[in-house]
Amino acid sequence: MKASAQPAGLAVRLAATERLAAVMGGEIFSPFTAGSIPDGADRALANRLVTTALRRSGHLDLVIKALLERGLPKKSGSFEAALRIGLAQLLFLPDLGEHSALFLAVEQLKRDPKAAHVAKLANAVLRRAQAEAERFRSLPRLALIPETLGPKWLAAYGEPALVGFVEALLAGAPLDLTLKDADPELIAALGGELVAADTVRVADRDRSVEALPGFAEGQWWVQDAAAAIPARLIGLPVGARVLDLCAAPGGKTAQLLKAGYRVTALDSDADRLARLRVNLARLGMTAEIVHADAETYQPTELFDAVLLDAPCSATGTFRRHPEVLINRGAATVGGRIALQRRLLKQAAADLTPGGVLIYCVCSLEPEEGERQARWAAATDLGLERDVIADDEAGVYAGSIDADGAIRTHPASKLPVTGGMDGFYVARFRKRAEVVNE
Repeated sequence: MKASAQPAGLAVRLAATERLAAVMGGEIFSPFTAGSIPDGADRALANRLVTTALRRSGHLDLVIKALLERGLPKKSGSFEAALRIGLAQLLFLPDLGEHSALFLAVEQLKRDPKAAHVAKLANAVLRRAQAEAERFRSLPRLALIPETLGPKWLAAYGEPALVGFVEALLAGAPLDLTLKDADPELIAALGGELVAADTVRVADRDRSVEALPGFAEGQWWVQDAAAAIPARLIGLPVGARVLDLCAAPGGKTAQLLKAGYRVTALDSDADRLARLRVNLARLGMTAEIVHADAETYQPTELFDAVLLDAPCSATGTFRRHPEVLINRGAATVGGRIALQRRLLKQAAADLTPGGVLIYCVCSLEPEEGERQARWAAATDLGLERDVIADDEAGVYAGSIDADGAIRTHPASKLPVTGGMDGFYVARFRKRAEVVNE
């Protein structure tokens, strides 16, 4: 083998390690695409390595703590990310082979000038993990939920739900689609099951979204079963004017347009709005698109309804974004609460008297959901609760809480397998006597 040649599989591990390091630094995990790794098998392997390391992060924390008595070495470049990829393969992906986990982890560290000096340490740690693999593979499942979130979720949802969260984390999220028309032939062609209303769950996650029947024809869009709930609860006549705040990438906008509303889709992120435009174009839909800050937006005419899908910690999406479990601490949640309240205030001001406000977050944190809704009802925003009825919620009726809002989580029951994201949805009416200055 030439000195410059790389061992088979090393390029994939290098890519996976680099991506994992970026996510550990706070970035959102975006799966590798054909543009970054052209070979399909290599791309699938790289995605599998990173997602396994993320989903098993709680266990890997314990393994590293047990095997590195002095902790992680400082100024060691890619050491931690490479070690986590190696341990993830060694302990939780046995079909990939134990030898390659050790060999490739060490080889890639030798090629990192900032980590070459700890390549032998990585080898020693991985060999110890191999010797104690049975012990580490039997670590408590609840250890996968970080201490920053576990106690709070236990108090809010109970231990059976927390166990369900862990199972959902390891299983990942199924693919849910919202159909423009609930055509039985299309559902059959997709190999899907009807979840509720126009939401279909596709069992085969191996095919790319673009390869599924109906994609090019704009017959559906990707949207989790829980994320599809809020837009259905507006309940106004066709032609009502609806403002979709924080609208990108456009799933809820598409639902509103499908319902026959006149929709203004607003977002402050130009790149995300570009995605919204592309998505609506594929679907053959048109909305008024506004690039503006939702906090300061001043409409020329008030709206009959506002849908506020507020920026949040997104902890409810951990099945598809396991990185939120390591990147979402108390400070992240706390920093969002004030913003959510400012947006609630502005959303109320954008409403005509008697208008409908839907407030929702893809968060499992009560501070961002239940407590924010109670704050909105108790504060002088001119809003009053509009209780969601069982017949409106359909299969989600069991998720209606004591305040008449909907709370879903990854262990919530559905008529199909796979659960759903954590979402909170509350509905308000603007009191008719309120006059905006």
